[in-house]
Amino acid sequence: MSEAQEYIDDMARKRGYVLDYHKVMASQDFPMLQAANGLVSAAYLEQRTLDRKTKELIFIVSLTVMRASKGHIQSHIRVALDLGLTPREILEAIEISLPEAGIVAFQTGFDAWREVVGAEGLEPTVAVHEGGSGG
Repeated sequence: MSEAQEYIDDMARKRGYVLDYHKVMASQDFPMLQAANGLVSAAYLEQRTLDRKTKELIFIVSLTVMRASKGHIQSHIRVALDLGLTPREILEAIEISLPEAGIVAFQTGFDAWREVVGAEGLEPTVAVHEGGSGG
């Protein structure tokens, strides 16, 4: 097994996920992946003052505000659930993004959450037009 493969496997164990760019960087520019992952490890993975649950909520909100890909947000939602956070706690964290980042950013995070937890909504009992402009 190569050093890069061992590194990716270790990332998966420590993080609970590995993103596509991690996989490609491991094979294409392993030293750069190591450098980038070192920063993430220091800020996110290593135990410092904040616990891992709190860090996951912060990550979910910051990814939502930055309009990260749905898959990236979902990877952190899954880790948060695995750590014992409830779907409601995660939703409330995502809702924090609404006043500062707006409805478009919030909807991305919300949709990521909805898919992961399988949340369903209520359908109107009156006739409505599909779509809308947000809000």
